[in-house]
Amino acid sequence: MPAREPRLWTVDTPRTSYVVALDDDDRLHGLHWGPRLTREQAATLLSLPAATGRSLTDGRDAVLDFNPASALRYGPTGLQVRFADGTRDLETVFTEAQEGQGELTLVFKDAHYPLEVRVHYRAFPDTDAVERSMTLRNRGTEPIAVLRADSATWVVPELEDYRLSRLHGEWAAETQLTRTPLPFGETLIGSRRGVTSNQANPWLALDDGTAGESHGRVWSTVLAWSGTWRMTVEKAPTGRVAVSAGFGHDPIAISLGPDEELETPVSAGLYTEDGFAGAAAAWHAYALAHVLPHPEEVRPVLYNSWEATGFDIDAEGQIALAAKAALMGCELFVMDDGWFGARVHDRAGLGDWTPNPDRFPDGLRPLIERVHESGMRFGLWVEPEMVSPDSDLYREHPDWVYHQPNRRRTEIRHQLVLNLARTDVAEWVHRRLDDLLRDNEIDFLKWDMNRPFTEAGWPGAGDPERLWFDHTRNLYRLLDRLRADHPRLRIESCSSGGGRADFGILRRTDQVWTSDNTDAADRIEIHRGFAQVYPARVMGAWVTDSPNPFTRRETPLDFRFHVAMAGVLGVGGDLRSWTREELDRGAELVADYKRVRPTVQLGQRHPLAAGAVEGVQYRRGDRIAVLAWRRARRLGYRDPLLRLAGLDPASTYRDERTGRVHHGAVLTAHGLDLDLAPSDYASTMIELTRAS
Repeated sequence: MPAREPRLWTVDTPRTSYVVALDDDDRLHGLHWGPRLTREQAATLLSLPAATGRSLTDGRDAVLDFNPASALRYGPTGLQVRFADGTRDLETVFTEAQEGQGELTLVFKDAHYPLEVRVHYRAFPDTDAVERSMTLRNRGTEPIAVLRADSATWVVPELEDYRLSRLHGEWAAETQLTRTPLPFGETLIGSRRGVTSNQANPWLALDDGTAGESHGRVWSTVLAWSGTWRMTVEKAPTGRVAVSAGFGHDPIAISLGPDEELETPVSAGLYTEDGFAGAAAAWHAYALAHVLPHPEEVRPVLYNSWEATGFDIDAEGQIALAAKAALMGCELFVMDDGWFGARVHDRAGLGDWTPNPDRFPDGLRPLIERVHESGMRFGLWVEPEMVSPDSDLYREHPDWVYHQPNRRRTEIRHQLVLNLARTDVAEWVHRRLDDLLRDNEIDFLKWDMNRPFTEAGWPGAGDPERLWFDHTRNLYRLLDRLRADHPRLRIESCSSGGGRADFGILRRTDQVWTSDNTDAADRIEIHRGFAQVYPARVMGAWVTDSPNPFTRRETPLDFRFHVAMAGVLGVGGDLRSWTREELDRGAELVADYKRVRPTVQLGQRHPLAAGAVEGVQYRRGDRIAVLAWRRARRLGYRDPLLRLAGLDPASTYRDERTGRVHHGAVLTAHGLDLDLAPSDYASTMIELTRAS
């Protein structure tokens, strides 16, 4: 008989290849994730020695790209099911490959049970990110319990050692970046809270421990999902490493009914040889090209009234604040919590999305008209997935919240979570928000979600654990419908600060509220971690009062502005208490930001550091923006020069403030003199334009 054609496929990006192949037992192996290979070069991978261990099973750990639970599999697996007769192990058989422009689907079926699995890959001509997902279909007549269905298992090449980079945190301390050696065994990160979470973010990176900001090989992956999730990094006894990423958490299971299909969210992976800054820049470019709904837009400078007024709001007070914000140059006025129902404090009103008649006797229109007349857009805070026990909605529909029989309904922030997995609840939320948007010229929603799930039950539902999946799916459908019906609407994702920041929510929102902690010194750390994967175009950053309302730290106005300028600039201080000098200086700094805004929000970011001086550089075409700061001088030494990145050494660059011309070769080899003030919390913004 003639030899069988090698069953090998390459998923090619502009600079990289991801190569998989089937062995004689239809197991799919990840053979290569790295520099681009030709088909001929990729085929030679089949002749390389297979991974082996000291036992029959060790050599199979962390090398399978499609990794179902089956015989001799003792590590983490990406697909686990339970058939109606109790059988759990799968015996998958390859049936076909479907190839299209930039797309590959490999189809498997179980050898006995009517389960079909489609493993999807997608590449693009303008990014090295590869998207992956999986589709399950029950082609039988009995339900199948899906215990785990990860979007992808990423097989990482064999390295001498591995270092894991990840983001951890908590409320007001999100996206803290850590890099640690990867231990043997399984490292699990994720969220069981119903949302992406403040505590972890669905991104991680691996390198051999030697990569820096501008050099070294880095493999990274994300999960585009806004509910519960997990990423398992397995370092097998052989030293091989794989990352499995998917929605859900143990021990929940979803019932897949007859002829029903389950499609997992996207997991994207990226390989680069340009270090951590290169990987971050590639993720930013991917987000702008393939994730964000309006990537070409620059986000407006917003003013948010919360820290100025709290719940003590009324139409006239908001109009007065809007007038001051407009004079400062703000372009979007956002009225925060406290405008609706009986919401005069945090114990009531959520769910009753109509203007408080005492505070807004004529509704929202007079305020909106005054804001629009001032030249600003109008935005409104909402928290549609929540309800207060003290509300008309809860009194009418107490069964609409997640709850379990014979258990208390635990309140956090005096509120409960609406069961958005219920179709009738999702329809009610859509109808109420749609009416609000149709009755008022609202340009922007700050969509908050302030607490995690507790007692996550759905009494009477046939498959109650689907709520962990369907809540997020219905949220996505709701956002998609609102945006389709109101194309001018722009949305910010907020979840008790940065608790819902991921590529799933960013496919249908325009920016993210990064953290409730607005202290500029703390935000430097928060922004550093956030920028590992998410672009400045979505990173909401406010200038608030000093001392900071949260940390009580005192910092200069320029420092607060310059740190916030590294993202989507907003102002959140009580402008009624600012001095005339502060208001005038704030207007100057807003004008400065608007000049560099396209470069910051749409350009390529590179972190900068020299001694005690830190900063970021953004480059877009011939324009360079440098934002730099020093929290404190050491021993009275002169600040070192700050070396820039990615400039043409043969070109010259003009400082738009001083007119001085710098040579690119000198700026990259020696650096830029920032001329920072000698005081603590000194900062600057420098604009450079390529002159020749």
